[in-house]
Amino acid sequence: MRHLRRILPLFSNKYSIVSARSCQVRRYCDTSDKKKGDEFSLLKSNVNNKIEPNVLVPNPVERTLKSMGLMEKEEFDNIDPDIPRFCDVVIIGGGVVGSSVAYWLKESVPDGLEVVVVEKDLTYSKASTTLSVGGIRQQFSIPENIQMSLFGAEFLRNANRYLNCDDLLPPEIQFHPHGYLYLASEAGAEKLMENVTVQNDFGAKVALLTAGQLKSKFPWISTEGVACGAYGLENEGWFDPWSLLSALRRKNHYLGTEYVEGEVVGVEDLHLGVNYSGQEIMESRAPRDLRIRTKDGKVYPLRFAVAVICAGHASGEVAKMMGIGGGNGLFVVPVPVEPRKRYVYCVHSQDGPGLDCPLVVDPSGVYFRREGMAGHYLVGSSPEEHEEPPTDNLDVDDNFFQEKIWPKLAERVPSFNSLKVKSAWAGHYDYNTYDQNAILGPHPIHRNVFFATGFSGHGLQQAPAAGRAVAELIIHSRYQTLDLTRFRFERILYNDRLIETNIV
Repeated sequence: MRHLRRILPLFSNKYSIVSARSCQVRRYCDTSDKKKGDEFSLLKSNVNNKIEPNVLVPNPVERTLKSMGLMEKEEFDNIDPDIPRFCDVVIIGGGVVGSSVAYWLKESVPDGLEVVVVEKDLTYSKASTTLSVGGIRQQFSIPENIQMSLFGAEFLRNANRYLNCDDLLPPEIQFHPHGYLYLASEAGAEKLMENVTVQNDFGAKVALLTAGQLKSKFPWISTEGVACGAYGLENEGWFDPWSLLSALRRKNHYLGTEYVEGEVVGVEDLHLGVNYSGQEIMESRAPRDLRIRTKDGKVYPLRFAVAVICAGHASGEVAKMMGIGGGNGLFVVPVPVEPRKRYVYCVHSQDGPGLDCPLVVDPSGVYFRREGMAGHYLVGSSPEEHEEPPTDNLDVDDNFFQEKIWPKLAERVPSFNSLKVKSAWAGHYDYNTYDQNAILGPHPIHRNVFFATGFSGHGLQQAPAAGRAVAELIIHSRYQTLDLTRFRFERILYNDRLIETNIV
């Protein structure tokens, strides 16, 4: 009965996606013959239907009982009591995006929905989340990116309400409200002005400043080669990524989500080809079982109804295990997400900008922001495509700072001429090579497989909105708040790129 209790929520019509993906009961017979609340009898009534010869069709009752764990042990001999055997939704990747998906699922459906998060390293020592600079902005060119980050700012400002756990101290996200300052050359001025118009139209508060106004407001900036700038007036700034992740995980544990430390090393399919009431045989497959390898090298099974791939830069590899990017037909199209290494340098400048220092993005792509109040700054830049560093390690290239970053910093802020590098680290973007924007929603064939990946450096700030969006699709089969349809996987199939011009 324990296994029956686990699987019964999947048969409820209340949670449409989970119900449809886990048992496929809606086509078992004509609606005129369907008896409300008696889906098991519908299964049994179709066992003896004739089928075409030479077509292998699984017995539906047998298949259902197997999925409930009520038949033979099958391959599930290797069971760890600390790793669940079944769940309704498994989230692959326990960083801030995966934890956000889990939060919104359990916040929306606190009872009857079992959510498991699989994360290969619960210390997050090499995670993109914890190695991020922690910025949030609305200065994008695509409306959906603006709206997602607006909600992200609202979530951060109200984290005490969203992530509060009754008897525990309220979370402290350490949100520091400071605007982003984008600088544009003469060549980029027109595009910057167009972006500011779009940003303000969709609810952001961004001011367009002339070179003279920039010099007046920020006298420490050299405006040589600068035509204008865009300055965020509200809802921009930076925060502590680890604090946000910790608060999300704490809330998820409070709501009943289970975190499993292990790496997904394999996926097995469920065959769905069944003939019902004389209708055509439906030949299809859907991923149903994960194979999770723990730190001790053992591999354990986990059966699920819905999977959400939030594995960051490893999302493409996880998708391949599900046949996405390694099969035939539409399955030949991969998830175009790969790691891209980015360096962050912490520098000290005794005479550098003070408390009025925003996060400045130079026309060259070099950025910097204040870190604390003792003359420290975080700086970085994305390399040119042909200069992308190797991603098999997190080593820092000191020459990149010396040759590519420091000259631009000193040119823009003369007091940075005498700065000193104090420390540095590297992290990975989950880089969408197709158009550098998020991939959200279900796969067009494997409809029980959802994506929340490919943010290309924006995942931390967009995690609250992305998690809410994917949870809405799983529970309601459609968006309830922000319409993020344009981020669907199908845009890759249709060759319909979303070009974001404000990439840092």
